[in-house]
Parts: sequence; structure tokens; C-alpha cells
Amino acid sequence: MKKILYTLSLIALSLSSHAQTPFEYEKSTGYSGNNIPSLVYKDDSFNFLVMGDFGRVGDYYQRDVAREMGNAMAVLDGEFVVSVGDNFYPNGVASTEDYHWISSFESIYTNPSLYADWYVALGNHDYLGNVQAQVDYTKVSRRWNMPDRYYSKEFKLDNGEKLLLVVMDTNPFIDGYQKSSKYGDLREQDTAKQMKWLEETLGKADKSIQWKIVVGHHPMYSGGKRKTNKDTQGFEQKFADFFDKHKVDAYICGHEHDLQIIKPKDRYTTQFLSGAASEVRPSGEMEHTIFAAAEPGFMTFSILDKELTVQVVKADKEDAKVLYTHTIKKDK
Repeated sequence: MKKILYTLSLIALSLSSHAQTPFEYEKSTGYSGNNIPSLVYKDDSFNFLVMGDFGRVGDYYQRDVAREMGNAMAVLDGEFVVSVGDNFYPNGVASTEDYHWISSFESIYTNPSLYADWYVALGNHDYLGNVQAQVDYTKVSRRWNMPDRYYSKEFKLDNGEKLLLVVMDTNPFIDGYQKSSKYGDLREQDTAKQMKWLEETLGKADKSIQWKIVVGHHPMYSGGKRKTNKDTQGFEQKFADFFDKHKVDAYICGHEHDLQIIKPKDRYTTQFLSGAASEVRPSGEMEHTIFAAAEPGFMTFSILDKELTVQVVKADKEDAKVLYTHTIKKDK
């Protein structure tokens, strides 16, 4: 009998010492969302979500993606959300009181875990409206962060190192837009000034910065609709060498309405394209494609010591699943 009691006590001790995952904890406290079983969480990792091209009044796949973004934040205990731009279709917002804020943002991303910080970039559709209103909404919303058209933020990791997140405004660098009068005050933007800022921000001599991630709307590479687009090729010519020079680990973008991971073999920077948060278009591959899918969804980024792991998540009508996982390892 004593032996049985001892065995039972060991089992109880083992169960009590089992570390709960973030999702298990949230569920035990009353969380009503769902798990994403294929989404991998690692203890002590620093996690965030990446999505883009989203603001469509909940239509297309927006609500499905929003639902699963909330679940993913609960599963990973996410720190924040990144939007790569085209936040409001078709013509941006008119003011901080535009109803688009309610119909395409506030009333869609309602999961409590999504009331974290959102770090937001500008897309071309945002330039068709009042860009300054998106900047000013930072003072209205607890979670919307766009202090300027381009900005940076440092995050301290558990190992004492830092993540440098740089959000740029890619729109003024697109040659085709400079020839058009429809993009608001885009032609008034000083690209030389932004380049100087990027040089200073990415080139700072801070040895504690372990990871450098740049966020922008336009891709350098694509296997999709804009595979041979002159604006895409022009953006690559402007920034591929520049990002390599500054050892940018990941360039995160959208513009294409699909999910892609691309890294030319002679490049340092890996490009992660996550523009499938509402509408989805056919995707495709190019010479250096690692992954591509024409599916609604988003990406999760997880940093743990010397590894950056990206999981590509597809959102279905009722649940979600991980389509692909990519890991970047570094020596530093």
C-alpha cells in the first residue's frame, strides 16, 4: 500500500511541476479561444506576429485571419503585432475619426491577446488617403503605434541582447509612384533624409543588438504577380546591397497578397512576405524561393538565443495550421 501511495505521490508531483504553456494557462483561466496544435512554442522565446494588406471591413478572409491571429498570440504569449501596410482599402482613411478604424480594425481584431502593441508600416493604398491621420491615431489608440512615417524600436531579449525593429516607408522609393499624382503627398517625401536615417539607425555601434529586422511594404523579390515588375526590381536594386551591408537578418514586407519566403544564395538578408491577411491572389516561385503559398494567413516570429524561427500559418474557416517553418541561425 505504501508503495502505491508513493507512486501516486510521484505522479502528482510530476503533474504539479509540469510547466504550463501560455495556451494552457490562458485556457485554465477562462480563455474561450482555440489552440493551434501545429504551432510550436518554446519556453523563454520572444514572439510576435506579422500580417499585412488587411483592412477590408472584415470581408474576404480578414475575419478568419483575425480570429487565428488572436489564437496564435495566446499560444505563443506574443509580444506585439507587425503590419506591413495597406492597412485600409481601397483609399486609406480620411481622418482619425474615419469609420474605417472601427469597421476594419477595432471591431475585427477583438481577441484580448491582440490588445498588445501594433507596429504599423504604410502601404501604397494608405497614401491614397490621409497618411497623417494614421500617424495621429497613435495618440488615439492604446495599441496602434505609428509615431512617424518611419521609426524604430528596440526590444530587450531574455539573454540580455536586443532586437532592433526598423519600420521604413517604402512608398517614396517606388519609381512608378513618383510619376503619379494620385498618391497624396508622396512626392514631397525626402528619400535622401530617410536613407540617412536608415544608415544611422542600422549602422549604430551597439554590440548588444543581436537581431536586425526591417519592415516595409514593398518586396525586393517575388514569385507572384509582381515577379518581373519594374518597381519590384528597382526596389531590389536600391536596398538588397544596403540590407546586406548592415547585416539585416530579415526584411518583412507585403504588397503581394500571398505568403512567401525568399533568400538569394549570395545574400545575407532573408525576405519574408506576409500580405495575405484578407484578400488572396495566386502566388508563384522564382529562382530563390524557399516557400510560397496563395493562402490566407500570417507569420509568427520567435527569437530564442541564436535562432529566429518563422512559422507560416494558414487560417481556415474554423481553425489554423502551420504550413511551413523556417529558421535562421547565427553565431553571435
